[in-house]
Amino acid sequence: MKKTALLFLLISAFSWAQTSLLEQKINSILKNKKATVGVSVLGFENGVKYDKNGDKKLPMQSVFKFHIAAAVLNAVDQGKLSLDQDIMLDKSNLLENTWSPLRDKYPAGNVEIPLSEVIEYTVAKSDNNGCDILLKLLGGTQVVQKFMDSKGVKGFQIKYNEEDMHKDWNVQYENYSTTKSDADVLKKFYDGKLLSKKSTAYLMKVMLSTSTGLNKMVEQLPKNTPVARKTGASGKNKAGLTGAENEIGIVTLPNGKHYALAVFVSNSMETDAVSCRMISDISKEVWEYFNK
Repeated sequence: MKKTALLFLLISAFSWAQTSLLEQKINSILKNKKATVGVSVLGFENGVKYDKNGDKKLPMQSVFKFHIAAAVLNAVDQGKLSLDQDIMLDKSNLLENTWSPLRDKYPAGNVEIPLSEVIEYTVAKSDNNGCDILLKLLGGTQVVQKFMDSKGVKGFQIKYNEEDMHKDWNVQYENYSTTKSDADVLKKFYDGKLLSKKSTAYLMKVMLSTSTGLNKMVEQLPKNTPVARKTGASGKNKAGLTGAENEIGIVTLPNGKHYALAVFVSNSMETDAVSCRMISDISKEVWEYFNK
């Protein structure tokens, strides 16, 4: 056997052993948890892949705001929209009884703000009103679906906006993705296969400034680790069920390399703290795997 072939086999065996160890640790984290958990890992430079329930279609909740923002920026790239164009805020689009830092900033409405500010609040602060403003501007969820389909994004479906999900708990399950799909779309995004170079850099910067979910993916990572991420959460229904506690992100390692991580905790009967801790613990194990 040639030395190069032998070296390849040794590297492959080592990689398999390491991935197997990662799987054991993730299984240990999830043992006896009353939830369906999807996990996908994708190393950008080394091609490492790991999936647990990676093909299960699970509710996205606010993770879909990444896909929506990407569709908006595609329209910007095409000259149909501009980041500088004014968006009117008023009582019709600043709904009450929903998560909206944008409404908290402009409680009286009757003000015009740039599209860029709506995007930044929607992604980095997970603003629900901002989300629906963007969808209305685009022409509906079908425009986002068409854009993702055109980019070869599989295992993804979007049908309803935030207002719809607040009215009917069950429709969140129609806005689904697989964790494998989200890891793959983050790689496409990073590689510049979704948006122009300018729009990619802009959305990456926005995602790096995300302030929600500090007790999830970034909680146990070294301080100031760059993570371009998007969170999602449903809260609990009257039966104590959490539809979704999710996060996706692109993590930059100390050596300058990257990986995507997507974790969806679905139909959980655990407390919110336990559901979030699962994401945090998985993120820590994946970090340690890539830093060995």
